[in-house]
Amino acid sequence: MNKIIKNISPFNSKTEMPAAMLVTKKFLAFILCFAAGTLLGNAVVIGAMIVGGKNFAQGETFSENTMELLGLYAMSGMIAASVLYWKLIERKKLSEMGVTKHIGGWLIGALIGVGLLTVCVAAIMLTGSIRFEGFTRNPNIAMILLMLGGFIVQGTTEEFLCRSLVLCSLKDRVPLPVAIAVSTLAFIYPHWSTIRGFEPQYVISALLNLVLISCVFSFITLRTKSIWAACGLHSVWNFCLSCVLGLELSGVEGSSTALIKMKSVGENLLNGGKYGIEASIITDIVIAVLAAVTGYMAIKKNERGIENGVQ
Repeated sequence: MNKIIKNISPFNSKTEMPAAMLVTKKFLAFILCFAAGTLLGNAVVIGAMIVGGKNFAQGETFSENTMELLGLYAMSGMIAASVLYWKLIERKKLSEMGVTKHIGGWLIGALIGVGLLTVCVAAIMLTGSIRFEGFTRNPNIAMILLMLGGFIVQGTTEEFLCRSLVLCSLKDRVPLPVAIAVSTLAFIYPHWSTIRGFEPQYVISALLNLVLISCVFSFITLRTKSIWAACGLHSVWNFCLSCVLGLELSGVEGSSTALIKMKSVGENLLNGGKYGIEASIITDIVIAVLAAVTGYMAIKKNERGIENGVQ
């Protein structure tokens, strides 16, 4: 028993162990970095409130928009925790966790994100389940730009945790489908607390959406051998959904400073109800197609690499 505990402990760099133990070890490493990063981020938020003259002990806070903004930027604590873990415990190069010099891939991912969201929203609008209500008068451009930065941090954080820390450390040690599955479980973990509060049909559709988009992020990471494209897609999808279109993002109401006013018509599986289009069956279908395409591309590149003697 002591040997098993020692093997699965995330505080060592051992990898020579049965696949089940290694998977457990990497998931524990994910939880460790998630928890440590959350504590670090919360400390930063509390520090900001103290500097801003707020007595958080008595419930004093900044405005709702400012607190949301602080929460997004505070997620950088998880990035720091992931990098420190990778360097100090794993003792590996950053390039091995997908943090390469090819940061231009972020823009490619961003373009995919815009295209994907456009297709999903347009398809739902054709059913009459979402309608366009005009443009916001005098939008707070400064806040929107700050929110863009916040969503860049948020999307990058989740990719560092799920794709870098989990997928990249497992992909050469266990069967690839297993590595992708564990990365997906890690991706679902922080979203579950929000999802479980909705009606069963939306929970099922939202979970399917998370599985599909997580596979897309994983396939893109494997195809490009870098996390930047996945970061770009992830961040831009979230930003545009909330701050450009003003629609619900993973069960959270869209930003009041959004550039465009979009509104769900009723609550149904076509628009995802109060959870938003990420629980829409139409979104699930569109992302499933993208997952099939990116999965095919990733498999083909891997096969070419094997033929050329390159892993």
